[in-house]
Amino acid sequence: MSAVLEAVRAGRAGETALLVKKLTDAERRALLPELQDLRKELRAAPWETPAQRSYPALQVAGAMCHSGAAAAATWIAGADMRWRQAPAETLLKALADRGTGWQADVARRLAARPVSADVSFELMAGLVRRSGCEVPVTDAYVVGWVRHIGHGWGRVPLVDRLRAEPDLTPLVNGLFELSDLGEVRWLFGDGPGSWQSALAELARTGTLDRKVIVDGCVARLLRGGGPTDHRVFLPLLVQLALTRGEELERVADWTALARDAVSPVAAHAQSVLAALALDGELTARQLAEASEGLLFRAEKKLVRAQLVLLGKVLTREAASTAQLLPAVAQAFGHEDTQVQERALKLVERHVKRLTEDSAAQADIADAAEQLSPALRVRAAAALGIAPASAPEVYEEVLPPAPEPFRLAPAPDSAVELAEEVSALLASDGDVAAFERALDGLARHAHRDQDALREALEPVAATRWWQPDSSGRRYAEEHFDHNRRGLLNTSNGLDLILATLSGEVSTAALFAALQRGPADHDCARHGFSRVIDVRFRELAYRIRTDPQPLLLATPSWSTGLLEPGDLVDRLEAYRRLDARVGDVDFAQALLRVRREDRTAALAAAGRASELGTPEGERLARWLAAGEPALPTSDRRTSGPRVLIESGEVLDLRADFPEAFRRLGRPFSVSDAVRYCYHWGQEDHQHWLATLPESRELVAVRLVHDLSEAALDDQRGMAAALPLLAESGGVAGEATQLCVAYGLGARHPEDRLAAVDALLVLAARGQLDAARLGADLGQLVQRGAVKPSRLAESARTAVATGANTTIWEMLRHTLPVLLADLATAGTGSSGSVRGLGELLSIAAECAERSGARGDMPHLAQAAARRGSSRLVVQARRLLAALAEEAAA
Repeated sequence: MSAVLEAVRAGRAGETALLVKKLTDAERRALLPELQDLRKELRAAPWETPAQRSYPALQVAGAMCHSGAAAAATWIAGADMRWRQAPAETLLKALADRGTGWQADVARRLAARPVSADVSFELMAGLVRRSGCEVPVTDAYVVGWVRHIGHGWGRVPLVDRLRAEPDLTPLVNGLFELSDLGEVRWLFGDGPGSWQSALAELARTGTLDRKVIVDGCVARLLRGGGPTDHRVFLPLLVQLALTRGEELERVADWTALARDAVSPVAAHAQSVLAALALDGELTARQLAEASEGLLFRAEKKLVRAQLVLLGKVLTREAASTAQLLPAVAQAFGHEDTQVQERALKLVERHVKRLTEDSAAQADIADAAEQLSPALRVRAAAALGIAPASAPEVYEEVLPPAPEPFRLAPAPDSAVELAEEVSALLASDGDVAAFERALDGLARHAHRDQDALREALEPVAATRWWQPDSSGRRYAEEHFDHNRRGLLNTSNGLDLILATLSGEVSTAALFAALQRGPADHDCARHGFSRVIDVRFRELAYRIRTDPQPLLLATPSWSTGLLEPGDLVDRLEAYRRLDARVGDVDFAQALLRVRREDRTAALAAAGRASELGTPEGERLARWLAAGEPALPTSDRRTSGPRVLIESGEVLDLRADFPEAFRRLGRPFSVSDAVRYCYHWGQEDHQHWLATLPESRELVAVRLVHDLSEAALDDQRGMAAALPLLAESGGVAGEATQLCVAYGLGARHPEDRLAAVDALLVLAARGQLDAARLGADLGQLVQRGAVKPSRLAESARTAVATGANTTIWEMLRHTLPVLLADLATAGTGSSGSVRGLGELLSIAAECAERSGARGDMPHLAQAAARRGSSRLVVQARRLLAALAEEAAA
């Protein structure tokens, strides 16, 4: 058996197979433990080590020594074997002496593995072929087959390769059952020579059952699947060229696809239904059912096409009016008022036929309530019903702003605290969870450090800084020498854990605290330094002089600290004769609430009575009044609009060096300068650092938010709702941040910006005029695309914020309309998306009752043609000119 192990270690798979064949069953079983030990050894070895060449031979030896099919399959498909597998032919020869039932069982078990296991198709197919078992139609087997067939591309035509496949029918059927086509989508190709054309040809010649293929395509399209599934199955369905009879058999399927499928599939289903309807093959009821689903879709092209179809059928078949006209009225609820108007015109044209059908009239009248106010008046006239005599006075109801919540005390149990720390390391929790855990670490380190260390041991054992087998102390090296890297909330917690575990020396902790993080002139560094030095101080104090609690722990989820709570904590320090940490106290001062002057002055009196330097400092800080705002100025950098701010004297004196950076003037060069910790920002913790001075944070966020609008940066706007919920004045920088977010490239960022806008509006802190003017400037400079802004505005309007969005857009649109006017009334050089913005503004004006003039709107409405821009400009002009209701 030593010869086998020698051959395995040398990576000689063929020789290994010959040697194992000579062993008895008992000898093979006896060899297994040694093979398993070798496998453990290889797993621990670095990837680049020469020992990795042993894997193919190890795979062969293990497969041959396992007597059970399940164990053999598990060994062959092991994750560590994936990248260095033995040749399939070698494995097949090695297993050739096993019974056919055993080989069939292994084949089925290998095929049942996930596609990601990357089991060799040649191995699975060889076992199926030798055992004579039924082909296993699993994801792994079918994907492997598609890849195998694709390897011969360019030599033998695909259709001929498929025709020669003995198991063609079950494998093709398996294509329609694949859970994810993403693994092989690129192999299917397009046009002549593609899988779709080959399968269609085989169905035409009878090699494949045509009905099964058609049913499979339709079923897969109905199922939905991945985002690219329709690019395989829809072209196949088109190439099959269904007959009229085949189309009629599936009317219910076309209806479902037109209602719910992705746009290309829905468009195809709509075209099939339209052809059937125009040829008189659909009943009015069937067409009405299909229309009700289609008219609710967001794709205006599909909705308009369906309205055109309904108009043709209504003109030709008067008897269908009672069933089709209520279906037309479903479009009254569409968000696009041009679609609403098209539907209303159809109703106006044909409604007279319904004089004796009161039920249909009532259905249309009910649907008319969804129309925009101007169209609702027309609908009332067409239906012969009286309009509301006194329109209701519009009152905007905004979603309630989130309420901050009180932080719960730190866990009293060290075990519970360890669980919270583990969760934070895994997910980077919110400010409340982080601050609660940090305070808990300080308290338990002061109370019983041994118990805390024991509770945290399972968490610390999994961290990257644990010493390796050679005894190398990674934590000491990283936290002592990595001066440039700033500690964020994740690796800062690692520093605390490593300190408790004894993996960082006291000398290194002291040096790190004295030295502090490296300085850097960038927008992010000031807040990052504060977070960094908080960790450094806490780690050093845990080792040398544990603090009984942290003074800076917020009272509220936003980061605010109640002044009475801070005085209580200073009293506890005095009672315990504990030394206050400079960094901890500085952060507490920046968090303490000063806007509530009554509470602040009451706490100032208590603080001055403590008789400690910290009490006197707190009393002066609270008595000084609300946080001062720096002067600010607007600057441009390329298409960007950025904010500069002046010095904040409150933050420049009597604070540790790391904090003084927050009070320094901030310039455009600071904003655009690259820094090494880009992408490591803890924006939510920035806001918790200065919870009553959000403008100081917003100034430093503006550039990051511009990245979300101008570049492909994703997730930058996640801080916007937190910015809106923060305290202090929501000034120029805050409004500009929201403006960039509303024009962000990615939908999730735009949604976060809409949330922030609504929160600011609900709190009475939104400056809609300034926000609108900012948006006009950003669109004009190309920093924000009108189409993205329109999507954000539409989302906000859907919540009922009509007045808010109107007040914003009435300051945005004049800037864009002025640019349009300078191009000349006959020019087609309109801004892409401007028509949609005008539509939203018109809807908001109609619903909120806004009146007045808008510069340059009349010139846009006077342009020739019936483009969306012109139509919506006329609509907005009419809405603003209406007489105000008495």
